[in-house]
Amino acid sequence: MVQPLRAGLIGLGSMGRNHARILASLDEVEFVGVADPAGDPHAVARGIPVFTSNESLLNAGLDYCVVASPTATHEETATELAAAGIHMLVEKPVSVDVASARRLVELYESAGLVGAVGHIERYNPALQQLKSRVQSGDLGDIYQVATRRQGPFPVRISDVGVVKDLATHDIDSTAFVTGSDFVAISARTAHKTGRAHEDLVAATGVLANDTITNHLVNWLSPLKERLTIVTGDKGTFIADTLTGDLTFHANGTLVLEWSDVSHFRGMTEGDVIRYAFAKPEPLRTEHLAFRDAVQGRDAEIVTLRQGLTAVAVAEAVLESASIGSTVPIAPVDA
Repeated sequence: MVQPLRAGLIGLGSMGRNHARILASLDEVEFVGVADPAGDPHAVARGIPVFTSNESLLNAGLDYCVVASPTATHEETATELAAAGIHMLVEKPVSVDVASARRLVELYESAGLVGAVGHIERYNPALQQLKSRVQSGDLGDIYQVATRRQGPFPVRISDVGVVKDLATHDIDSTAFVTGSDFVAISARTAHKTGRAHEDLVAATGVLANDTITNHLVNWLSPLKERLTIVTGDKGTFIADTLTGDLTFHANGTLVLEWSDVSHFRGMTEGDVIRYAFAKPEPLRTEHLAFRDAVQGRDAEIVTLRQGLTAVAVAEAVLESASIGSTVPIAPVDA
């Protein structure tokens, strides 16, 4: 019989409350405690001990810990965990900037601890199906990836802007689906809500495989969208990570007989397919992968180094918007 892993949680904000629900339900895991200086005002711990300090939680004895506290606290918290020999799953972004994120990567790698970042979109069934089909060659050569991620302003976010909070999802998932990293980015941002941080970004990127990317992200829309659109020489995939749906629009193969449109030499419309597949909750899939990694099993986690890469691209987005020109992006291990 496998000895249960002793797991803890730091932070009971909006995302932390979801982590608490999943941790309490996992096989081979004993959820032993939560730390939050504000306690548990939403009563989600359900009998699990709640501590007001990280130190008290660590003294309970943990194998791993989920960190869902504000981004500005990630480096200090991760340093505490590493010193105690505790594996960590930290919410994205991995830290506030590249320098801090790099220190966390080096800290966990040198300690031989499992460190992962909660880029939850990688575990969305629509994105996983999309990646599988793209990597299998269903689209042939990839031409473009376009993402739209917009919705109302989340009051809970105050320490970073829309680029590091939301756009990092699209940065990471674009690299995940295509298997290629960003090499350059050009962006524009806007401040429309009177906050210190940007609330809108439009960015155009280039990947190492020459794919062109476009990303529209904002906190200014009453319409909530989470779309990834990948176009290649065989058609277009549309992944909707709100619904978990994946749709394929094939290029047509029939000869056009309508003279008014036949002179156009672009693609023509073909069959449209919406795929049926299992749709497990992404957060649960993420937790299962991290649990397995801690146990030494083969598991697809988002490593701290991959999280560092997303932060590096996000900082390039902000730099580009600041200086008004394209910014090259070097590999994070360069």
